[in-house]
Amino acid sequence: MTEWQLTRTFRSATGDVRWDSLGPPGQDPVVLLHGTPFSSYVWRAVARGLARRHQVFVWDMPGYGESEKYAGQDVSLAAQGRVFTELLAHWGLSEPPAEPLVVAHDFGGAVSLRAHLLHGARYRALALVDPVALAPWGSPFFRLVGEHAEVFEQLPPALHRALVREYVGTASSPGLHPATLDRLVRPWLGDPGQAAFYRQIAQADQRHTDEVQDRYAGIGIPTLVCWGQDDTWIPPAKGRELTALIPGARLEPVAGAGHLVQEDAPAELTAALIPFLREHAGPR
Repeated sequence: MTEWQLTRTFRSATGDVRWDSLGPPGQDPVVLLHGTPFSSYVWRAVARGLARRHQVFVWDMPGYGESEKYAGQDVSLAAQGRVFTELLAHWGLSEPPAEPLVVAHDFGGAVSLRAHLLHGARYRALALVDPVALAPWGSPFFRLVGEHAEVFEQLPPALHRALVREYVGTASSPGLHPATLDRLVRPWLGDPGQAAFYRQIAQADQRHTDEVQDRYAGIGIPTLVCWGQDDTWIPPAKGRELTALIPGARLEPVAGAGHLVQEDAPAELTAALIPFLREHAGPR
């Protein structure tokens, strides 16, 4: 389960996007969105489970994972929302009856919400997993780094690696396997990874969720909100608040999981997603 490679490339306005699909082509499409500072790698177990009944699309956002990283790159929520909308069209999933089922984690939740509410991206249903969606967000550490990104970029590589490992590790409640932690940290090391890590934090602006937060009451698609009950990055109370804002949304608490629900409780998360996705799958 540690091997994960994206074999295809989409050229977006903000850099090459690496992507792939799992499962039989033509089956009900499911698109998975990762958060920050992660990549599609965190979805590997869930993606393989869902691929038994769905064609599952996975991708690394520009500036993340295996996708392109470069100086001056726009990796903001605004840019990612536009890229996701373009990518859905590239996959042929932007028009009826091919609208996908979308599952989005953390920062990816905000990307999926912006694409839907601002750019007209159509989904059959939406599952949000511990999403960045409601103000205020961003830990004191996150804000400190964002305000001084140019200083942190110049950390000696060993100190940078230690900082990223410690930060990523706090997203898990029971703790990450060392090999998994290494794999999550690897894209952020060296050149251009170290600069890219601080760039994405510096561009994480709450105004990009403020722009859509008042529109959640207008979401008219079936919505499931899953939340790790031990999440220390975004408290579970935010899950209850978000569920109350979206008409008809249902909350699915995931016990024993921190912010990285996919790593802490992949079987439990998959079990919550399967009936929701099955209920809202399209005609075959």
